[in-house]
This record gives sequence, structure tokens and C-alpha cells, in this order.
Amino acid sequence: MKPVAFVFPGQGSQSVGMLDAWGDHPAVRDTLQEASDALGEDVGALIAQGPKEALALTTNTQPVMLVAGVACWRAWRAEGGALPAAVAGHSLGEYSALVAADALTLAQAVPLVRLRAAAMQEAVPVGTGAMAAILGMDASKVIAGCAEVTAAMGQEGIEVVEAVNFNDPVQTVIAGSKAAVDKACEVLKGMGAKRALPLPVSAPFHSSLMKPAAERLKVALEQVAIAAPKIPVVNNIDVAIEDDPARIRDALYRQAFGPVRWVECIKKIKAMGLGTVVECGPGKVLAGMTKRIDAELVGAALYDPATLAEVKALLD
Repeated sequence: MKPVAFVFPGQGSQSVGMLDAWGDHPAVRDTLQEASDALGEDVGALIAQGPKEALALTTNTQPVMLVAGVACWRAWRAEGGALPAAVAGHSLGEYSALVAADALTLAQAVPLVRLRAAAMQEAVPVGTGAMAAILGMDASKVIAGCAEVTAAMGQEGIEVVEAVNFNDPVQTVIAGSKAAVDKACEVLKGMGAKRALPLPVSAPFHSSLMKPAAERLKVALEQVAIAAPKIPVVNNIDVAIEDDPARIRDALYRQAFGPVRWVECIKKIKAMGLGTVVECGPGKVLAGMTKRIDAELVGAALYDPATLAEVKALLD
């Protein structure tokens, strides 16, 4: 098998019916049942029927994306798919990666991610935080523009905007207070950004405004028994591979209010000698990013039986 890394998507790739193509695949069915038992609600029905507005609530989006990623992973393994040499996850996708690596069980991870989502939503009142994607600009310029806006708006850290997702060399997501994000979009376009697109999200994820949520998550993480991963997991806060459960906990805590360094994660995967990156879970967002980060890498997506067969053929 060709050397490969599996990566797991985060918030934004969800859609009603995103697991329908698997039909009654035992691995997917059992994953949905396990998650439903852990949460005390029918996760399968929420994914299959929605409605879209319910799936878009971050308290639902985060758990269902975790579950969907794990379901696709377990289907891959059930169909004889080999273990990758490394795994990683974009934002909350890191929890899916940790489940795949047997560092967390799904029953542990689902309530943890639900709490993470609820804490994030409650940390910043709806409508007061925002995020935007800045396209066509080098990340260093985005960082500088955000720092300029934050300094100009002052107000003791209330008005803040930061670069929080480094998705590809010319796509960086910013987050913070709504007024500061709006101002940064204006400033960054003036500095040469091609576009500044407001994102339809309910909180400024990965910004310093999420620190109160991270403190709540930290308490919950301390109650969870994390095992040493059986597959190397590249975390997205430090771009590091950790074996020590205490260090994994700390990385998950800091990830909640720190940036997703995805460009560096993919570069690290390449530096490990892995030329193929398979996105495991709904959508093709990460597969597209992989190719934009490094054209030499092969990016593929695995989200239904047909793409599972394609990935098997690709790796043989």
C-alpha cells in the first residue's frame, strides 16, 4: 500500500443525509447506535432527516461531524482498508482522528464534543462574534492586518480579530468580535485581499474569545481517560505528534482558543514521507486544500462506498 495519511473534516462539511449512501452498512449503523447511546438521543435520525437548521446548530454540528468521520473510518476498516501511517483532523476533526487512533473511544468523544460546542456557543452571545474567509492574500499579511485593527479598536480586548484557520497558502479564516471582523474585512481588502467572505457560523471559533469555553472543556478533559494513540496523530495547535495523554489533553484545551495550523499539518505529513492524504468523512474540503497546499501531494476523499473503492484502488 502507498504511504498514506487520513485526515478528518470539521464544522462546515455537514449536510442532511450525509451518510445515506452507506445504506445499512453494519459499521456505520453500529457507530450511529454507539453515539446515540452516549448522547441519549437519536444521532442517526438527526443526520438522516435534519432539518438543515438543526444540523447547523454548533451543538449538533460538532457531534454529528465527529460521528460521521468515525463512521466512514470504521467502514474503511471493516472493508479491509489498511491503517494509515498518520492521522490528523481539521479543528474538531482532531477528535475523530483521536478516536481512529484509539486514544479516545467514541462514547467518550461524543459527549466531550457536545460540551465543547455548547461551551463555545455560550462563551460569546449569538450575533456578537463573527468569522470571515480572506482569499487571495498571504497569511502573514492577514495576521498583520488583524493586529492593526485590534490595536486601533482597543477597548481592553473586547474588540478583537485574529487569524484562526490557516487553510491553504492564500486562504486564511479570521475570527473575533463582529465589529472588529467587519473592520478587518474592509482593511484587508484595502491591503489587496481578493475577497473577504463572512462565514455563516454562530461563534468566533479558535479565537481568544473562546478562552472561557476552553476552561470548561479543560475541566471535562481531566475526567476523561485518554490512551496513547496507536497511530501517530498530528495535532493542529502545535503541529506535533504526542503520546502522553496529559499533553494530548493540553493540546485539545489550547486548540479551542488557538489557530488551526492546517497548512503546516499537511506539510508535516509530507515531510513524514506520506504522498497521499485521504479525507475521511463527509465532503471534499480537505482534499481540495491538500492539493492547494502542495501540488505534489495526492488528495482524495472517502465518504461513501464508491469513494471507498476508489481510495482502495488508489492505494494499491
